[in-house]
Amino acid sequence: MPDKTWLRRLSALLQRAPWLASSALRVWRLRQARFSAGVAGTVFNAEGQVLLVEHVFHPHAPWGLPGGWVDRREDPAQALRREMREELELDVTVGKVLLVELDFGNHLDLAYLCTANGSIGKLSSELLAYGWFDPAELPPLHNFHFRAIARALEMQARV
Repeated sequence: MPDKTWLRRLSALLQRAPWLASSALRVWRLRQARFSAGVAGTVFNAEGQVLLVEHVFHPHAPWGLPGGWVDRREDPAQALRREMREELELDVTVGKVLLVELDFGNHLDLAYLCTANGSIGKLSSELLAYGWFDPAELPPLHNFHFRAIARALEMQARV
């Protein structure tokens, strides 16, 4: 695994001074369309554990579902497949929409239930680590990610 010392330092800095990430996000949003959109994938392994990744640029809750931004005129499901390949070198089949929420007044989040087709490869520079977590023992997560996992578990229980 490549040395991620500088990324860990950046992540630690952002956790000590989260206003840096918030300020950068505000500047980034000035360039965006009226609404921005993000996608997240909920992937379970054969043991029922959920895939989480440790993000460099998420100072308040570093661990979360894999995913990312939807580009202009990009289909959200295609964006999620792209993000999974870019961040984890993981090919996924994107299934049902689990959850859609409006956040920050102009950001739309979509969570999908996904199936992994293969194994995880090299992590992108946006990620520090990944892990498979028991849904009953999750680290602190953004509320949207927690609700998406809960919805996925509800859907699986009905099958």
